[in-house]
Parts: sequence; structure tokens; C-alpha cells
Amino acid sequence: MAALFYVWIVVQLLVGFNLFFPLLLYFIYLVKSKKESAVMKTPEVEADYAIIVTAYEQINTLPAVADSLLRINYHNYLIYIVADKCDVSNLQFNNEHIILLRPEQTLASNTRSHFYAIQHFKRPHERLTIIDSDNLVDGEYINQLNVYFDKGYEAVQGLRKAKNLNTTYACLDAARDIYYHFYDGKILFASGASATLSGSGMAFTTRLYRECLESRDITGAGFDKVLQYEIVKRGLRIAYTEKAIVYDEKTAYTEQLVKQRARWINTWFRYSKFGFGLIAKGIVRFNRNKFLFGLVLLRPPLFIFLLLSLIFMLIDWRTESATASIFWLVGIFLFVMGFLFALFHSKTDRRIYFSLFHIPKFVFFQVMSLLKTGRANQYSVATKHYHNKKKEDV
Repeated sequence: MAALFYVWIVVQLLVGFNLFFPLLLYFIYLVKSKKESAVMKTPEVEADYAIIVTAYEQINTLPAVADSLLRINYHNYLIYIVADKCDVSNLQFNNEHIILLRPEQTLASNTRSHFYAIQHFKRPHERLTIIDSDNLVDGEYINQLNVYFDKGYEAVQGLRKAKNLNTTYACLDAARDIYYHFYDGKILFASGASATLSGSGMAFTTRLYRECLESRDITGAGFDKVLQYEIVKRGLRIAYTEKAIVYDEKTAYTEQLVKQRARWINTWFRYSKFGFGLIAKGIVRFNRNKFLFGLVLLRPPLFIFLLLSLIFMLIDWRTESATASIFWLVGIFLFVMGFLFALFHSKTDRRIYFSLFHIPKFVFFQVMSLLKTGRANQYSVATKHYHNKKKEDV
């Protein structure tokens, strides 16, 4: 019985730590007074970029993303659109900057599409950036990426802003993104660690990207999880800039939400194990980057540790463990305050604040996603968007 009691305590501490982790990061961010030591380089010529856009089955958003990319305030780039399992007969891009690629066989993998583009590069691009087929980009996107490349970084994550807030689900999805960009992007990077990757709106030296993933065949979701691990493992940091903006389409409907989250949860179960190795290396080598990033990789999705926290608090309360119950209550309160602080700091749209009242329903559908995690890889590798679908009330 004594052994079970200690196991119970350890499990609670491991789950409860996630409630306080954002505040720990913010404290490190405030205490860390060291400024960026990297020296800005002044390039003599514009760096050569490959912009890789991946599409799977759907092409309806490609004209808009192509138009957006052509409006970038930059000149030295080519756009590679990989239309995997797509009917491209009605797609016409009469611009020398756009190369439309149609693989003969279905790739059904983000990384396979990326390397298909790399294999068809018209010239040896120095850097590449990855854009989803439903994204739009800010005109200064590449110039803002260059700020950190010119400081010597080889990997940069930009800010993914919501392109649509047309339903409550979209607003809640945007709220989640704001939280992660604030703590796992801005604060984590400023604390001396690496920002996490977000799947798009990210850029790398071509050499680094190939070195990290060319020998791997990654199927299903989660290539960004493997990529960020490989980068941090090599002792490099992923920079973050909120000025390199990509507008991302948020999940607006129940079907989208459940299938997308099932894929995402599946990736956490598959790749969270990377965190143990990074934490160990961080401790042995006194490496802040690896240690903090390892903690981030081990952290469960928000709804999982929040639900577990509520369950553990109720169990402790029913078993008359007043001290533990207070610990959970304080932790949940501080986490909520930290979440709201991230929204406030990010100048969040008021519609997102109003959507927070629907969090219980949002969490319910994520629990449904958890139950479908075992079949996640059977779903499409891309989230389907329904631009003509009637607005869904939640």
C-alpha cells in the first residue's frame, strides 16, 4: 500500500507540473537578462528561397495561396506547389516563379511531398520555407525570416495567425494557437531554448532540413515533431519571430476538429518519448535548450492534463486530502490566469474571448478525438476545409 501511495503522489506531481510550467517559463524569461549574442550579418545578395506548398486531394485554396506568395516583398525565390493526388487540369499559373508539380504516384506524406519538391528544384536554393495550401502570407514574411537567418540561426518559426474566425470552433482553435505561440514560441525562445515548430510558417537552411529528414520516411502527421527533435538534438536552436506572419485556416466544424485532433494526439503518443533523451542530455551537459525543450515534448495536450487535474482534485477532495486539493485548485487557477494572460498580451480578437464559454464542448470533442487516436493514420493527411458549408452553431 505504501508503494501505491508514493506512485500516486508521483503521478500527481508529474501531471500537476504542467499547470505551473508556463509560469516557470515566464519566470525564466523575466530573469534571463542576457541579450541575443548573435551578430547580425549583412548579406551582399538576397538569399535564395524555395517556397514549398503542399496540397493533398484539394486544390480550391491553391490560387489564393499562390497569389499571396507572389505579393511577397522579395525577389529571389521560386514557389514549388506539390499537388499530391489532385486533379490539376483546371490549375494554371502563368508566372515564372511558380512550378506546379504533380507526382505520378500518391505520396500521402508531408515529408515525401517536401522531398519531391527538393528533387525537382530548378536551382540549389539556400533556404526553404514550408507553407500549407490553406495559408496566406504577410508581404514581409521572408524579410522577417531573414532577420534571424542573418543572425546565424538555421531554423526559424513564424507566427500563424487565424485566417478565419467564422465559428466558435475556429475561435477556440485560434485561442489554443495563441497560447502555444506565446509560451512555446516567444517565451520559450526568449528563455534560451528553441521555439516549437507549427507545421507551416517555418523555414530552414536546405542543408539542415535534408540532414534532419532525408533518411527518414515519415507517414501520418507529426513530421514537425521529428524535425524539431532532430534540430535540437544537434545542439541548434529554433528561432521564433512573431513578425513573419502566416494566416492559417482554423478548424471550423466538428468533423474537422475530431479528425484533426485525433491525428495530433496520435503524434504526441508517438513522439513524446523524444523528450526523455533531451532532458537527460540537458542535465548531463547543462544545456538549457535541450532540457527545457525536452520538458515541452513530454507535456500532454492541454485538454488531457487539464481533465486529469480536475479528476485528481476531485479524488483528493473525496479522500479528504485537503492539502492536495488546494494544490490542484491553485494550479488550475494559475494556469487559467496564464492562459488569459497569453490572450491579453497577444491583442486577441474579442470573438475569441466570447468563445471561451464553449470550452467544455470543445474539450468534449477532443475527448472523442482521443478515442479515435488508434485510427488516426487512416484519416486524410490534410485537414479538409469546407468553404461553402453553412456556418455551424455550437
